[in-house]
Amino acid sequence: MTATATEPGRAGAARDDRVASRSLAARLLSRPEVGSLIGAIVIFLLFMAVAVPFRNIANVGTILYGASTIGIMAVPVALLMIGGEFDLSAGVAATTSGLSASLIAWNLGLNVWVGVVLALVVSVAVGAFNGWLLFKTGLPSFLVTLGTFFILQGVNLGVTRLLTGNVATADISDMDGFGSAQKVFGSEFALGPVTVKITVIYWIVLTLVAAHVLLRTRAGNWIFAVGGDAAAARAVGVPVKATKIGLFMAVGFCAWLSGMHLLFQFNTVQSGEGVGKEFIFIIAAVIGGCLLTGGYGSVVGASIGALIFGMTQLGINYAGWNPDWFKTFLGVMLVLATVVNVYVKMKADRR
Repeated sequence: MTATATEPGRAGAARDDRVASRSLAARLLSRPEVGSLIGAIVIFLLFMAVAVPFRNIANVGTILYGASTIGIMAVPVALLMIGGEFDLSAGVAATTSGLSASLIAWNLGLNVWVGVVLALVVSVAVGAFNGWLLFKTGLPSFLVTLGTFFILQGVNLGVTRLLTGNVATADISDMDGFGSAQKVFGSEFALGPVTVKITVIYWIVLTLVAAHVLLRTRAGNWIFAVGGDAAAARAVGVPVKATKIGLFMAVGFCAWLSGMHLLFQFNTVQSGEGVGKEFIFIIAAVIGGCLLTGGYGSVVGASIGALIFGMTQLGINYAGWNPDWFKTFLGVMLVLATVVNVYVKMKADRR
């Protein structure tokens, strides 16, 4: 009697376990970064199979370095896209930062750190200007930052040529403060057979901080709210203007960090550097789960998108394939990621 009576209970418990398992799987598959994670696994397995150097653990540092230089900017760009805006000036803004630090320190004979601090002011000011102009004009951020892109591109080239007579800054490696600044922005360390660049650490830290802010703080709720419906967010007391300007300034800060690495890794900056990289940052964010319409996305996914870029760039070379096909890969990944993101969003909404 006792054994028979417990059979329905066991069956019910087993049924509950199956339901819980299906529910957990559904929640995982509805995460915005799921598409990029699957894509990263596929890319990893592909190059592990076809590219022998890809299997060399010593090359992990090179792959991570390539991913980090994209990921440092992809993370704030993803936050901005979740907030419903774009920044097409992000690529050249990093170059502007590096040029500012170098030109200020060199031409005024100052300690390199003075140039670094003033470059931070310039970079954050560019971000604030983008946000201010967005609200002042009411124009789409696509147009506002496209204008900033051309302005900065022209200023980068014009000012550099005016002050140096060349398209690149002078080598600042013998200036006061260069050694300590290089340790902060351009150093590396060995982790077994892997050489890890400092940008990898910055990339990981930025991803963790941004993910925490987005998912665990009130500011993160504001970002999702202003990206989903700015008018409704404003109606319930969300500081829409401050949130969006803050996101543009975050892009400016990371552009400064990227620009400082550019300067202290190579000791000089080419004034034409950065053109076209803004699209790579956006594509990484889209691959990571961000929708172009805003209000949805993941900074972890954007970092995975950057990792996909890092693996693909080097994987193509390691496999001996024609690198001209890399841009084709970008286009295919953008289309596929957009389709997957829309599908995942629909599945999440149904829940």
